[in-house]
Amino acid sequence: MRADSADTPGTPEALRKETGWRGSRELWLDAALTALIDGGVDAVKIQPLARALSLSRTSFYWFFTDRDDLLDALLAHWEATNSAHLLAAAGAYAATANEAVLNVIACFIDETCFDARLEFAIRGWALQSDKVMARLKAADQGRIAALQTMLERHGYAPQDAYVRTSTLYHGQIGYISMQVRETLETRLERVPFYAKTYTGIAPTKAELARFLARFDSAG
Repeated sequence: MRADSADTPGTPEALRKETGWRGSRELWLDAALTALIDGGVDAVKIQPLARALSLSRTSFYWFFTDRDDLLDALLAHWEATNSAHLLAAAGAYAATANEAVLNVIACFIDETCFDARLEFAIRGWALQSDKVMARLKAADQGRIAALQTMLERHGYAPQDAYVRTSTLYHGQIGYISMQVRETLETRLERVPFYAKTYTGIAPTKAELARFLARFDSAG
């Protein structure tokens, strides 16, 4: 049988294997994230990942016990990024309710804060796994609770705060789930109207200026 060209003696890929380079946990995890986002959880398999990285399959086991261990690491990454960043945005300092809501909207828009592609992939995975669905529901509840608390800090009654922030959250998740595609310019133009919907108060020019300043470099 013909040898795979990636393993042909003398090629850079073969030399890397011969010298014992196994990559790193971060490298394998990044490859798995790409596979999850591009092809769903069924695409996260050890041999294809090894092939994509030009590494041996056995290298994987230096960093993960098995595929389930890798899948757990993917969920932990999602919780440590999307969930943690959103919770941080909800708890960030804000002088007004609109500033608080704008902090959260900014997180949803900024892909370095909240990765919509990863969120979509996790939600697709949850449809195939009761375990993942349970973690997703727990994350949803925690996120909404943090958002509700955020508005309560600005004087909203609990029920009022819940309805407003669950509308914010469900709207953003629906935006992701429906794969809505808008330019950054369009999203930013609509922010004042969203903010007023979520708080009942139109944001001031100063509040909007501070919000938009976060995206000046992307304009």
